[in-house]
This record gives sequence, C-alpha cells and structure tokens, in this order.
Amino acid sequence: MSEARELAELLRERGVSRRAFLAYASWMTSLLALPPAMAPAMAQGLAKARRQAVIWLSFQECTGCTESLTRSFSPTLEELIFDFISLDYHHTLQAASGEAAEQARRQSMKDNAGKYVVIVDGSVPVGDGGVYSVIAGQSNVDMLAETVAQAAAVIAVGTCAAFGGLPEARPNPTGAVPVSQLVKDKPVVNIPGCPPMPQAMAGTLVHLLSFGKLPELDALGRPRAFFGESIHDRCYRRPFYEKGLFAHSFDDEGARQGWCLYELGCKGPVTYNACASLKWNGGVSFPIQSGHGCIGCSEPRFWDRGGLYQPLSTGSTDVRKVIGIAAAGGVALGAASAALARKRQAEHAAADKKET
Repeated sequence: MSEARELAELLRERGVSRRAFLAYASWMTSLLALPPAMAPAMAQGLAKARRQAVIWLSFQECTGCTESLTRSFSPTLEELIFDFISLDYHHTLQAASGEAAEQARRQSMKDNAGKYVVIVDGSVPVGDGGVYSVIAGQSNVDMLAETVAQAAAVIAVGTCAAFGGLPEARPNPTGAVPVSQLVKDKPVVNIPGCPPMPQAMAGTLVHLLSFGKLPELDALGRPRAFFGESIHDRCYRRPFYEKGLFAHSFDDEGARQGWCLYELGCKGPVTYNACASLKWNGGVSFPIQSGHGCIGCSEPRFWDRGGLYQPLSTGSTDVRKVIGIAAAGGVALGAASAALARKRQAEHAAADKKET
C-alpha cells in the first residue's frame, strides 16, 4: 500500500543523489513541454510528494499497454513502482490472486479515498448487461463504477480505453465503449496509442505528483505535451512529401531512399502523437523510420477510417492530383492536412459528446 513518507526520503534510501534527481526533474520538464524555469518547481513538488496510490484495471485489452510501460526507459518500471507510485492492484503484475487480489483493491480504495488514481486499459463492454468481460464475478462496468467512485482522477491508457479501439470497431458485438463514456464525475485523461508511448504514461503521473494536478489536455482529453503535434509535423520524411517524392511500394527505389509513405497509406498528417520525436525502444526508431506508414492508432475510430494501406481521403480530389500539388507547393498542402486533422479532431470530439 502507499506510504506516507516523502519521495525525497525514499530516493535517498535508494542512493539517488540530489544531482541525479534534479537532472531527472529537468529532463521531465522538457518532456512535458514546460518552461525550463519550471524544473525547480517540479523537483520541489516531487521531493515533497508521497507515493501515489494507483489501481490499474485491465478490461478488453491485449496487455500491450502494460508491455509498453514495462519498457519505459526513463523512468523505468521499477522506478515508477518503487519510487514514485504504489501500484496496489494490477491484473498482470500483482502477485496476489483471487479474493486476496480483490481485497487489496478495496483496501487501497478505503485507505486512499479521494486520493488514489485509477488507470484503465481496455474498452468496457456494456452490451447485454456487460456479460462479455467479467472479473472475480463482477462485470467490467460494475468494477469500473465501484473503483472510480472515490478516485481523484482516471487515466485511460491505450486507444481501447481512450476511444474504444479495436473492440469498438464495426460491428462492435460486445457494445464496447471508452472509459470517458461511463465516467462523468471524475477528470479523465486519455493517453491513446496501440500501444501508448511509455513516456506519455509516466510523464502524466509525474506531472500529477509534482504539481497536484493533471497536465493541459487537448479537445480529446489527451496531454498536449505528447499529442500537440501531428506525426507529419516532426517526420523526417516530410521534406520528400513537400517535394512530391513518394514511395509507390515498400520495396521500390523511393522507399529505399526514404521517400514519403503517403501513397502507401501513411496517416501521419492526421495523427497526433509524439512517436516521431520521442520514438520507441529508448529512442531507437518509430514505425515510419522502420519503413511502415503511420496507421493513426492514437486517433478515434482508426480501425474504421479506411484501409491501413489506402491513401488518406482527400474528398473529391484525385490522389494523383494531390501529389502533383505537393510537388508544386507541398508546404501549403501540409498546412491543409494539419487543418483537416484539427477539423476531424473537433468533429470526433463533438460526435463522442453527442453519443454520450
């Protein structure tokens, strides 16, 4: 269970020097797109914070979100669990099982009423009374409602929890819905991605610990620090896009030379995430760098928005014409793509609000 001692004391016991701690605070301030002057405030806030009680619920999911977090490089999973948070309940990582596990969840809720954070990965099936996913004899719908009742905040990690993801894709036989459709009386942060970036999950928790509040969010409830720019904005292939140089297959000469993957279905212009800047596996690479177009997994209904290898729809405009325009004035087309992405964001947010 969570401890009352300050994090500074716990860090000293583990041999973490003040210099290393300040360096970490500076790095995290940069990661969260905060002014450099905020680094001392973050360090001070973290030093005085108590370990944050966290209850992690896993519903209709593939465990990919947990796998992503376990590959977090800074902070590492071990640092998060042992230094920054008290992970009181997690279906995959906990040692307890059966009634002992459920008792741990309810005990944490009681001991930390009004202060604990609930993390959810996976969508919630509401069809036929929620019978499609049951844990310890309790439907996901009921477990979510019980667990968030006295929570301080809810973080929906992964596109399934944030937007419904694959379980919600047509025809959605289980009636899967995102967490935000069910939780209306608590602040909900969406950290989408299939899987989500570990830095986004860790950074959100660190911001909460440091400042006692959640980071700034966009129209879809995502932290702006990680979802404020499109993949296209930071993609190293963008110069080729603006020159009208596009790969036509994954093994042609253009693909070998790193040309833009727009024609091969890349959804980078309408997808907001930090993949192109933070990258994966400790900054080694990201899908486009590895030769595959962005599939738009951090956006609502990405699975139902056309084939993964189908170029982005441009309305009534022929794709070849668009490519010709890109060759003549790619910057203008890039701006138009960004505007289209923002328009779609607003439309999705309005549609989700209308559905609820």
